[in-house]
Amino acid sequence: MTAPPIAFINARLVDPATGYDGPGALLVENGRIAAVSHEVGFNDLSPEIRVVDCNAAMLCPGLIDLRVKTGEPGNEPRETLKSAARAAAAGGVTSIVVQPDTEPAVDDPSVVDFILRRARDIELVHVYPAGAATKGLGGKAMAEIGLMHDAGCVYVTDADQPIIDSKVFRRVLSYASALGVLVAHRPADPWLSAGAAATEGELAGRMGLPSVPVAAETIMLERDIALAELTGARLLVDQISAAQPLEALARGKARGVKLLATASINHLSFNEIDIGDYRTFCKLTPPLRSEDDRLALIEAVASGLVDIIVSAHTPAPPEDKRLPYDEATPGAVGLQTLLPALLTLYHEDRAPLVTLIRAVTLAPAEAIGLPAGRLAPGAPADLVLCDIDAPQLIDAAELISKSKNSAFDGRRLQGKVLMTLVDGRIVYEA
Repeated sequence: MTAPPIAFINARLVDPATGYDGPGALLVENGRIAAVSHEVGFNDLSPEIRVVDCNAAMLCPGLIDLRVKTGEPGNEPRETLKSAARAAAAGGVTSIVVQPDTEPAVDDPSVVDFILRRARDIELVHVYPAGAATKGLGGKAMAEIGLMHDAGCVYVTDADQPIIDSKVFRRVLSYASALGVLVAHRPADPWLSAGAAATEGELAGRMGLPSVPVAAETIMLERDIALAELTGARLLVDQISAAQPLEALARGKARGVKLLATASINHLSFNEIDIGDYRTFCKLTPPLRSEDDRLALIEAVASGLVDIIVSAHTPAPPEDKRLPYDEATPGAVGLQTLLPALLTLYHEDRAPLVTLIRAVTLAPAEAIGLPAGRLAPGAPADLVLCDIDAPQLIDAAELISKSKNSAFDGRRLQGKVLMTLVDGRIVYEA
């Protein structure tokens, strides 16, 4: 059923495709953007069109989150596709890419098809599966990349598991390159990283936590860049997190290697001191880095060196978090807090608003070949209306996700989602 037309007037339009950030109005019809004006309204609107006065709230493309974990299939008590989709809609996220580390792993076209069918039945936000790069995420034998791509997976990755065998990873990159498939990989030397719960340094030593040096990320990234250059593949660096590997990324891009890089909103918002008194909600992978690393990461986003920002949504139930710090499961939920946390960087004058919005809309859309991420006639009406100045105190217990492990629990943020549209349908309204 076609959603009724809506006219948004008196909005602050933020369009990353044109760089426009200013007053305007937008008309939605038949699931698409029908018209965009840089005036505050439209003349002679039909009476059957619903008119929404935005009162200068920001209207921008819906967010596209390239890294979301759920528990479905196999671990539904942690998170279902439906609960993740509801949380996404409440956070202004209109498209999510779910990771393949489920039970069974998404290493077969039938599992890709299952996820796509479940998403269609839910009818909330767009859900796209990422396929496994190797069978069972084992890092040994290449998965059915071509068949999964044909079935609808948008990129391949082994999620948190680095592919250690360089010959296997070269084979994955070569095959994916021939098919035009994007490959995402987490750079982490497995031997240096084994058992680590924090970043190596004075704080980890004082707290008695097993730690990993930043060099573990740099070493693996240098290898990955060399193999991407050798094969001509498109490589998505999954959650770069520190200043040292940023230097390797910059050198690789300067040589013309086909590189994209993501950073998680957690690593842009927190540093290693936020672990506090062994706060397991802030135990992440990669672990939180120094404040200098955090600031370097923000600068890399502002300059465009880091292309995409992700929530790194990783639900974990209380029994997995209420453990000694080094035994607790890493990860935090982030779908509902991605946008307000991102807006903090704007309020602190760390980066222009249109740059930040681009990193969660147009840049991820272009990375996986979606037509979304822009405010233009004919584009999908995937939109978010947000009061960017509205304060909110994050209470993890009130989040929609089935798991409540939010690193932002108790933190004050600015930015409240007022309405989310997917294909012109209102899927969330405050």
